[in-house]
Amino acid sequence: MMRDYHDREWGVPERDPRMLWETLMLEGFQAGLSWEIILRKRDGFRAAFADFDPVKVAAFGARDVERLMADPGIVRARAKIEATIRGAQIFNEMQARGEDFADYCWSFTDGKPILGDAFNTETDLSSAISKDLKKRGFKFVGPTIVYAWMQAVGIVNDHTSDCFRRKPVIDMA
Repeated sequence: MMRDYHDREWGVPERDPRMLWETLMLEGFQAGLSWEIILRKRDGFRAAFADFDPVKVAAFGARDVERLMADPGIVRARAKIEATIRGAQIFNEMQARGEDFADYCWSFTDGKPILGDAFNTETDLSSAISKDLKKRGFKFVGPTIVYAWMQAVGIVNDHTSDCFRRKPVIDMA
């Protein structure tokens, strides 16, 4: 599963605003856990969170929080569940102001992936993005989570120079 994720998804530049938001929320759920746990539960998360439709998730209320807290198909952490609901509301507020989430995410790199060759856990850029996301009200978006998200969605290409995926991912950019 992890190899398939690496070989097909990890580091591929993502331009879809909903997918960028979904991945950011899943990275938040990963905090304190392994990415493997999140991948194993990803279908459960998608089912529980209305396929990460921000309009639907933003409308979740107290009953939904309790439903999610009882759902063994996801990570049952109240603060992370509530952060995802609030994250959907923020996503929608940005859209309502005419601010596309994908344009926002990629604005930090002028729309181009950063080519890396190191295994950082955070960078000055991930710290800056984290600070901006927090200012907007997002939670579970510390610099380490943001850096992992940047890698996952291809904002940074950290496939090593000897990895067979490095050049194809560069070409996708």
